[in-house]
Amino acid sequence: MTFTVDVHHHILPDFFFRETNDAHNPVGGIAPPPWDADMMLSYMDEAGIDVAVTSISTPGVHVGDDARARSLARRCNELSAKLMQAHPTRLGGFAALPLPDVDGALAELTYALDVLKLDGVVLFSNANGVYLGDARFEPVFAELERRGAVVFVHPTASPDPSAHHLGLPDSLIDFTADTTRAVAQMHYSNRFARTPNIKYIFSHAGGTAPYLAGRWGIVDEMNVIPGAEERGTVADTLRRLYWDTALSYRDPILRMLRDVVGLDQVLFGSDFPYLRRDIAVGCVQQLEQTGELSAGERAQVLSGNAIKLFPRLGR
Repeated sequence: MTFTVDVHHHILPDFFFRETNDAHNPVGGIAPPPWDADMMLSYMDEAGIDVAVTSISTPGVHVGDDARARSLARRCNELSAKLMQAHPTRLGGFAALPLPDVDGALAELTYALDVLKLDGVVLFSNANGVYLGDARFEPVFAELERRGAVVFVHPTASPDPSAHHLGLPDSLIDFTADTTRAVAQMHYSNRFARTPNIKYIFSHAGGTAPYLAGRWGIVDEMNVIPGAEERGTVADTLRRLYWDTALSYRDPILRMLRDVVGLDQVLFGSDFPYLRRDIAVGCVQQLEQTGELSAGERAQVLSGNAIKLFPRLGR
């Protein structure tokens, strides 16, 4: 088995899930099984995952009240740190931030990275309807840029009510669409151009962003959106970002990622525990066995590219 690092791996402690999700109508429309550390490590052992960098999932910690969001972020981050301390060779962690509360996010960022020593931060495609390219978040991204931080971007529900009226779970279509909205807004607002030192990882192979890269390239050629001199082309931007394989590990997607972003920017992600366990185990086996990847590319995707971002995991 190839040494494997999972960068899209959720922790869902009861206190987080109760405060942010309706058990009968969870965000995204799929109810995960009850989470605990033992079942997480058991899955990792069965799947052959050596290290997981954990994160909370949708909708993040902020559901309308700044004080509650700050408290919940702190509890989640301290749990992540305890898990890392208990399993230092198996686990890393992304810190939760209470966006759109900018002051709270800055304070928690400092605590999580400097005191708890977490490996980066998890942000969501929008925070209570505010997307990540919004000028209101400039102080947070300035601090992340100063640190050269790793930022894992996970989708969440769209703030547009019409997106939820199809009678389909948000995770089927709109999660990928919301990731795409975030990538597009961050590119065309020049957020990426102003934060070249941040290492961004986008979930689920970037939603539909790689598929739309050609369309966006035509928009670039037409020069219809101001600021092109600062941001450069979308083709160059996409090749600087990182993309995980969560729910996006089959051969046609791997071919598209090779063509559009390059396999040296692709990281393994399982999306545990949202996938049924046998499918989550099978996603590792698919990447181990596919003829689409050479031996060197397989090692890159399963761990090599992640170790470039998190050198301590390779040790």
